[in-house]
Parts: sequence; C-alpha cells; structure tokens
Amino acid sequence: MKIPMTFGLATVMAGLSLSFFAIADSPTINIAGIAVTPHVMADSMRYSRDPEPAAGARVQLFVRNDAAQNSKPLVLDSQTRILFDGKSPADLLAAHMWAWHDTPAATPDESLVFPSGALTVWTFNGRVAPFGPCGRIRIEAGPEGAPWLSQEVPLDKPKYWLSAVTFLGPDAALQPDTMVVHIANASDSRIEIRSCRLWLPQDPKSPRVLLPQPPLQSLQAFNEHAEIPAGDRGGFSVKTSPLPLTYAAVEVMLGRTGGDAISVWAYLRIKPERFDISGGWVSAAAGEVYLKALKRLHVNTGHLAITPGYSDTELYARYPLKYFNKLTPFETYDTDAMLPRIHAVEFLGEPQYGGGHPVPPQEIWEKLHPYATTRLATTVTQSEERIWRDYAGLSDFPHYDAYRVTAPSPDAWQKYERWGKQRIGWGAPLETIGDMCRSLRELNRPMPCAIWSQGPHEGWGRYGGRKRTSPTPDEIRLQAYHAVSTHITSIYWFNLSLKTLVKWRDTLDELGRIGRELRMLDEFILEGDAYRFERLTRGKGKLDWDIASVCGPRAALLFALDLDYMPDPKEKVFKFGQPRRAKWHFSLPAYLQDVTDVFRIDADGVYDVKWSCQAGAVEIHEKTSRVAIYIATPDKKLRSSIENKRQQLIVIETALRFDPARNDADFTLLEQLGGSK
Repeated sequence: MKIPMTFGLATVMAGLSLSFFAIADSPTINIAGIAVTPHVMADSMRYSRDPEPAAGARVQLFVRNDAAQNSKPLVLDSQTRILFDGKSPADLLAAHMWAWHDTPAATPDESLVFPSGALTVWTFNGRVAPFGPCGRIRIEAGPEGAPWLSQEVPLDKPKYWLSAVTFLGPDAALQPDTMVVHIANASDSRIEIRSCRLWLPQDPKSPRVLLPQPPLQSLQAFNEHAEIPAGDRGGFSVKTSPLPLTYAAVEVMLGRTGGDAISVWAYLRIKPERFDISGGWVSAAAGEVYLKALKRLHVNTGHLAITPGYSDTELYARYPLKYFNKLTPFETYDTDAMLPRIHAVEFLGEPQYGGGHPVPPQEIWEKLHPYATTRLATTVTQSEERIWRDYAGLSDFPHYDAYRVTAPSPDAWQKYERWGKQRIGWGAPLETIGDMCRSLRELNRPMPCAIWSQGPHEGWGRYGGRKRTSPTPDEIRLQAYHAVSTHITSIYWFNLSLKTLVKWRDTLDELGRIGRELRMLDEFILEGDAYRFERLTRGKGKLDWDIASVCGPRAALLFALDLDYMPDPKEKVFKFGQPRRAKWHFSLPAYLQDVTDVFRIDADGVYDVKWSCQAGAVEIHEKTSRVAIYIATPDKKLRSSIENKRQQLIVIETALRFDPARNDADFTLLEQLGGSK
C-alpha cells in the first residue's frame, strides 16, 4: 500500500509545537521533537556488586530555528548559554547526572552556524532523575533575559518509536538507495503511517546543521498494512535517490484515524547495512592457505587496516577482507574507491575496562567526534551490561564482547543459580548472550548492533578447573544464535588467528556451517527487526526453550534455542540432550498474517515441518534440540530461493578446493603454515 501524503509539513510542525511546547518570542528556536530511549538492564545477570538502578535515558532533542526566513543565522558554540534545569552540561557531567552529551558545549574549538528553518540535534545520556523517563526539565538557550529557547520539556516514556532504521543498497553500491523503517506502537490505540521525510546536511562537513528534504514519496507499507495495531509493530520501505553517507534526522508522521498527527524521530548515520562476518587477530599477510581457510568460513572482514604483503598484492583481489580498524589518515580511507572495502572504525578496545579504570563516556565521544565529518561509521566495544547504558548511543554501530565459557568476564559466574545448588566457575548461562543483546539493542535503537561472538581461541587459560580452554562446537553455536535471534546485523568471531585454527580443528566445521547459514539468512536479518521473545519453562519451572523472531516484510525468521542443557561435572563443558518433541507458538505482526509456507533451514538443507497458523501465530511441532531455525513467509517461492542460495554457497566453498575441517591434507597445510609441524 502506498501511503499518501495527507499533511503539509508546515501544518504538522506548527501543530506539534503548539500542542506540546510553549513558543518563545522571536528570534526563537523550538524543540520540534524528542526521542527518549529509556535505560534498561538485564535482570538475569549476576555481579559481585549490585548495579545501580537503570533510572536514566538517552535523549535526542530535535532543535529547529523558527526565526523569520530572512533572519540572521544564529551561531552556537561552547560559549552559548545552554542550561538544563539551570545547570550547564559540564555541571551535569561533573555531578554524574549525565554520562555524555554532544551539545555545543562539547566542542570548544567549533561553532555551528544555525540558519532559519534548519534543524540540529542535541543528545544527552541522562543517568538519574529527572533526566530519565517521566522527568520534566527546563531548557534555556541564548542570552539571559532574552533567551532564544525557554521551554519545559517532558521526557515521557515513549508510546511510539522507530525501533529499527536500516539503509540498504546493491552489494557494490557506494550509497544506499532504500530505507526500511520499523515502528513500535506500545499504545492502546491503532495508529496509521502517514508520511516520512529526511533532514540532511547541506554540507557533510557540517553534519549537525540539517535542512528539510522533500517528503519521501510512495512509502511501501509492509504488505500494504499502513495501520499498526495497539501493542504491535509495523513499518515501511521506501526507495530514495542515492543517500549521502552522513548523519540524518528521520521524521515519521503517525496518527490515529481521524486524529492529530504524531511525530517520531531518530538521528543516526546513513550507512549501507551489510551483514559482515569478521574475525579478531586476523593476519592477512599469512598467505593464501590461511586466507582460503577464512573464506571457507564465509568470513569477509578482518580486524585489520591496510596490510603490506596483502592489500598491495593479488591476494586481496582473490580473498578480499573488509577493513575494521582505526582507519586513519582519513584521506587514505575516506575515498570512493576505498569505502566498499570498509566495515567500520574500531580502535578504542574495551573502554569500559580501560586497563582497570573505565574511560569516561564523554572522553569516548571526544575520541570519535573527528569521524563525524567523514563517511566512516564508528563502533564502540561494550563489555559490561551492568554499566554499558552509560555508553549508549556513543557510536554509529555499537557491539559487545562477552563470552560464556572459559574466558574473562565481568559478571560473577558462581552466583548464577541456573542449576540450583550446582555452581560453576568455568561458565555462565548461554542464554544470557541473548539477554545482553536485547539490552544493547534497546539502549541504542534504532541503530544497528553487532557482537563479538565467542569462537575458538588459543590463548585462554583454565577457568574453574575446566581443561578445555575454548568453547565446544555446541557452545559456539548456541552463543552465536542467541545473538542472531535478537537482530544483530554483523558477527565477529573471537578469534580466527592462524594459531587458533590449528589448535581447535574440531570447531572449524561448526564455524563454517554457521557462516553458510548466516549467508542464507542475511538479507532477511537486515530488512527485519526483532519482534517477539519468550523464555519457556516446563514442569516445575525448568527452563525449556528460548523462542524469538526477527520479522520483516517478506518473512519471519523464527528461532528455537535449547535451554535444556547441563554443566558436565567431569568434562566441565555444557552438554545437550537428545532431540525431544516440542510445540511452539510464534506470534506474528499484523503485516505477516497471510503466511503460506513454513520451513526449517540449516547448512545442509531446507526441510518440511508440521505447522499451522491460528490466532495470529504460527504453531510448529518438531523433534529437535540445540538450535532450530524456521522461515515463515507469504511467498510460496521463497523456499526454493533459499535452497538456490544455499547451493550457490556450496559452489563457492567447493571452488576453493580447500576444507581443513574434513581434509587432513588441507589441515596439514595450515599446521605447516603455523609452524606446528
């Protein structure tokens, strides 16, 4: 269904400002919209010290200059008087009421020329009341006695929000030309999607000054469902012209049937989203045998920069790995030729640890700020769910690094009561990976999120008496899919060094299988959004399954993740039981009610399942264990398309003529390259 334009922008904007905010005298700047993202905390995690309550919120203020059209532009800089409840941003940071902000006070060496009709965005990450849900704050900006802005602003817990905004384009395209927007309706009323526009910088070197673009035409509501029921989710996709790789404000107009317009906003970097699979400690110059091994695992990214002996050789053309590092100097990496070879910026390590002392979030913002005028998307590795809400929103593409077996971790593994009186020091519940991913996603929405997932590693020591110093294939699989089921959009294995591949040969087949499956699913993950999650029990509260879904206009990805596993007291690894019968009900959004096919997939094939559709849900009967992945779709041809893609992936793998997981001669080549023999 094409969504018609039913409102002029000026009418909507004026109505919004009059309805929600008091208007100051001219010259004036007004708050055109607010995005409040409440802090959350996973209650399943256990720590040696109880965390502080999650009482704050990440707040984006969309500030518009409403002065007369020919008025002299305002100049905003670090000396501009901007107060929040009478306090400056520096005061609020010093009092630990804010974790970080990007108001003009954050950039003492910069000024912003703010013309009439333009928009800018001020973000602060509040830690305590009143800078959290249900707070009310007074904001003043401009000269004392004659401020440009003086408004009391409610920080209401949102009833509607943009849960995912994804920019897509052809594989080889430098710029995206499609936007997919998912909308959450947490109200008790049905709403309709009315319109959307982007606010873009005229000059990418001034990404904080945004000008209104023409309303986007021909929004395609998901399966023609322009209305989103109460408590449900929906959205739309829209074709655009090629979009600049800079920051944008996304403004979506919603409304109740016959009622006033509701404006929902987001501010994020435009970047073409692609599902990349990376590895830590990748040494691309190690040679062709090693690069073949990575390609066999469907790895297309490495935690590296331009590497002599690889980047300047024919090896790069045959085994290209996207760069994922500091990416400086900018003039080397921020070029049209280089951008398709780049995943993202990463150079800060794990700032929540910072060598034993957490790096303040504002300091992280300052280190990332120089990238704002480039086309390079930034990342921050977050490590400790207990406090990572303080770092929410700092980067364009947040990810986390937390493992569940035989590895350093900030949570207290022996405090988990998962197995009653049996407490272990070598591992933690695998399903907490999903809990942490949901926390990260909700703190940073609608930005995409990624994960450093636990793979094999040759450098970990013994924990809690466990002799095996890397995860088993089952432990690798479950951790990865607990993450994927939450809608992460890239995965980084830690680690894929040559020494690791040689030491833990028994994990290579599992890494390859997961890589093939992710390539089968990647397009649906990218265009989708996390929809429903449920933790199922049986008997006397015994954990049974986690079921989760990632839904988009073409299909729902349905995940069933086995919770019926135990720590083996002798081997000190997690053991899963034999396949057992299960029945699951997966709720579907209103826009996916017309399902005509449901099938299971894995690396080896596409399979029929026993299923039915009733009361807005898909019911599946299966006998299985560990990880089960299903696709529910209204497209009867999708099954064959998925199988064709699987076959194409096998052709790519076979063409390498290299399979160290199964072929001893190939593995011997890896051993020799690594100096093991």
